[in-house]
Amino acid sequence: MLELRLVQGSLLKKVLESIKDLVNDANFDCSATGFSLQAMDSSHVALVALLLRSEGFEHYRCDRNLSMGINLGNMAKMLKCAGNDDIITIKADDGSDTVTFMFESPTQDKISDFEMKLMDIDSEHLGIPEAEYHAIVRMPSSEFARICKDLSSIGDTVLISVTKEGVKFSTRGDIGTANVVCRQNTTVDKV
Repeated sequence: MLELRLVQGSLLKKVLESIKDLVNDANFDCSATGFSLQAMDSSHVALVALLLRSEGFEHYRCDRNLSMGINLGNMAKMLKCAGNDDIITIKADDGSDTVTFMFESPTQDKISDFEMKLMDIDSEHLGIPEAEYHAIVRMPSSEFARICKDLSSIGDTVLISVTKEGVKFSTRGDIGTANVVCRQNTTVDKV
């Protein structure tokens, strides 16, 4: 039996919205420690590793390890039916071929439930090796996304280079070249 209750349902909605275009189908693995997903994109360029720890849920029950094959596009469609303030509960019975999503409004005046068929997905669990990086850059994801979006109108690849002065994003395309430089800023942590 699996039963997970997430008070901040908008978190799950945002996570699914961000990975559904990268990965089509994946296995969600549930264990005593958390609810996780690991999958490669179709071109085997990007690896998505997601872990929602059991402590992050208001209620977390996973009687035995369970793997649920889910089409992430369909799951995102169901989650769009939940309001941003809704409490999301995910339920699955042992041996069942479905998973149930329940959305409760904060005032408890509206409760919706959606049942989705599970899939059989063959996937291997990949080890993510420890790596030592020459540079680590922390920046708001919205700023990173905006820079990539702006540069995508010029070229289809972005070169990211890091120096002591800052981070430089460069691209080259048919219409010309573009560079964006972000200088080191200590106030970023305060955002």
